[in-house]
Amino acid sequence: MSRGLMVAIAVTGMMSAGGRGARAQDVPTVTLAEALRRATRLDPDYVRSLGQIDNAEWGRRAARLAFILPSISAEMDLTKYSAEFFNIGTSQPQSSAVTGTLAATYELLRVRKFTDLSANDAALESAEASELQQRFRTAFLVESDYYGVLASQALDRVAAERLRRAEEQLTVARARVVSGAAVQTDSLQLVLEATRARIDRVRAEAALRVARLQLGRRIGEAGPVAAADPGSVPPVDLPVALADAVTDALAQGPQYRVARANERRANALLRGQRGEYLPYVVASAANQTFDSKFFPTARNISSVTLSVILPIWNLGQREIAVTQARVNRDVSRAIRADLERGALRDVTEAYEAYRTARTTVDLSAHALDAATENFRVQEARYRSGATTILELLDGQISLTQAQADVVQASYSTRLALAGLEVILGRRLFPNKEAP
Repeated sequence: MSRGLMVAIAVTGMMSAGGRGARAQDVPTVTLAEALRRATRLDPDYVRSLGQIDNAEWGRRAARLAFILPSISAEMDLTKYSAEFFNIGTSQPQSSAVTGTLAATYELLRVRKFTDLSANDAALESAEASELQQRFRTAFLVESDYYGVLASQALDRVAAERLRRAEEQLTVARARVVSGAAVQTDSLQLVLEATRARIDRVRAEAALRVARLQLGRRIGEAGPVAAADPGSVPPVDLPVALADAVTDALAQGPQYRVARANERRANALLRGQRGEYLPYVVASAANQTFDSKFFPTARNISSVTLSVILPIWNLGQREIAVTQARVNRDVSRAIRADLERGALRDVTEAYEAYRTARTTVDLSAHALDAATENFRVQEARYRSGATTILELLDGQISLTQAQADVVQASYSTRLALAGLEVILGRRLFPNKEAP
């Protein structure tokens, strides 16, 4: 055996030993249910959607209270003068004046009170649908990271298995070269394959570390987190037909509910702005007290006012508001119509993506069985001298690729299912963890 070949074999063995030592690291493991539970309220977009619900609830509460309670304000003024003057409130010459005012205003009749109530009802429905939509989007991101860890863990095992096979074959090849049953190039080919396998293993380990760190960040951990393997892929058939999925999406899908609610809100706001052309009736009451010191008690005057107000011209601000509200209504209507027109396409894409990915899982499993048997035969033939090293290497590469295809197919199936659930706004399998 040449000196160059011996050095190459030694280097390959050192790389393998060093890699095994570096991989000895334990990380905590989480299930998908735990990851979803921990990550949901950490996502900034989901926290924002919860805040929008609070804002919308207060908006609706204020719109309802406007029908019951008046607007109330209290004010106290103290004025000090450089010389005494005749204080109208107390009817005496004084150098200071204190005035206390308690005022209440109630709109008896105004179109905008009714349109604001409708607009805030629609805003609350939009906020609630947005929260549901963001919850599933957050769950989709969590599942993406979670399944990314699962895929990286499996691909790391595939790379380790490839390296193990390459090292075993290298041992066999060395023995065959020493005995004269094979030429020296067989060992060189296997040294090359072992080196490539080692490089793939290092890359797989790096990808796994990054994926675990991303999952840890998603669920609030400072370090890497491993994912527990669910153990099985979802069923082949979905519990809902494609036509029913489209109908469900249009009726209950979060993004479609948000679009419809936003259109209703824009319509209500437009009606409210147009109502500003009509007169409105306001009742107000006030109680004023006057004195020269705190608390003013020298004189008490009360008043009740009924006002009928007809807006005529406010430098075009009303017309600008109507135009802006109409444009917002038209945009909201166009968004809603576009989403509904695309519902069939979007649901079909997600539905077929799942079916294709799920079918690929079964086909990849059959291909893996064939690749495993092919490699077993090629390895046995090489040991007996009935085939060449190139055919053995081709069998190993095919086996590694088949193993990776199974991993990717399983990952794609779960992610495609999560994508369909985002559109529908519900879980399709009861035994799957809910976000």
